[in-house]
Amino acid sequence: MKVIKKSHYITSFNRQHKPIIEIDLNQPFIIETQDCYCSQIKKEDTLRSQINGDLMNPSTGPIFIREVFAGDVISLEIMKIQLEDQGLMLTFPGLGPLGDLIEEQKTKILAIKDDFIYFNEEIKFPISPMVGVIGVAPKEGDIPTEYPGDHGGNMDTKEIREGSKVYLPVSVDGGLLALGDLHGAMGDGELSGMGLEIGGKVQVKVKKINTKTIKMPIVETEKEFLIIASDKDFKAASRKGILYASQIIQEKLNLNFQDAYSLLSATCDIRISQIVNPLLTLKIGLPKTLIANIFPLNI
Repeated sequence: MKVIKKSHYITSFNRQHKPIIEIDLNQPFIIETQDCYCSQIKKEDTLRSQINGDLMNPSTGPIFIREVFAGDVISLEIMKIQLEDQGLMLTFPGLGPLGDLIEEQKTKILAIKDDFIYFNEEIKFPISPMVGVIGVAPKEGDIPTEYPGDHGGNMDTKEIREGSKVYLPVSVDGGLLALGDLHGAMGDGELSGMGLEIGGKVQVKVKKINTKTIKMPIVETEKEFLIIASDKDFKAASRKGILYASQIIQEKLNLNFQDAYSLLSATCDIRISQIVNPLLTLKIGLPKTLIANIFPLNI
């Protein structure tokens, strides 16, 4: 099985980046990742202000996927996530919605043992590994890996975990996939500005989906399909995600817009992925009891 080393990484998604490796469809491979601070912090006396902020959210890649072309949709199956044995959490002034209440920087290194994260001597909680950044190159421009968007990127959606599939629209031949920013655990919202930031390895398999292109990322879990929408604020992101979810319901269940909109309101959930990145990310959950399979799509 091919292993892509974490020393090969990008800090932006851009069609001009040269791929570091070519991968075949339907062939599992392993991606090693740095933590979101590019492994610059090894001890608790290293503070956020002392590291190179230009290396934030390094994502291993880009990876060229053979037989994938602009206009395609790919499925990225997260087969396995293996975490390192410790991660970090930082607080510093201005970080997160309550960052104005933080007066001093602090670095906290947390050990992992027997699938638990040890917050201190009295408090531990289970690991819940997830992928923060996963995306492909946009059609044009340079998008920092700190940003989420229709190409994927820093969606910080905790359902991107073992057993899930991430569907992405491809804008350039080969896709130019990159992945990073693992979390040992993270709550919806990523409320302090980070989860348990950690490096590790992710086993992935890429397939090509027989469908027209999709408008934004979609995550499939055991019970639902999540429409992932990112925009400048809640109003813009929610309108974008709700509209696309309504259009999917219209097509798959042969309904007019009003009925699809009503059915969405009765059966689907809107949840926050993260509120701390440059763009807000939310998810609209379509239960599989309503739509068992959303592909193929013609919208």
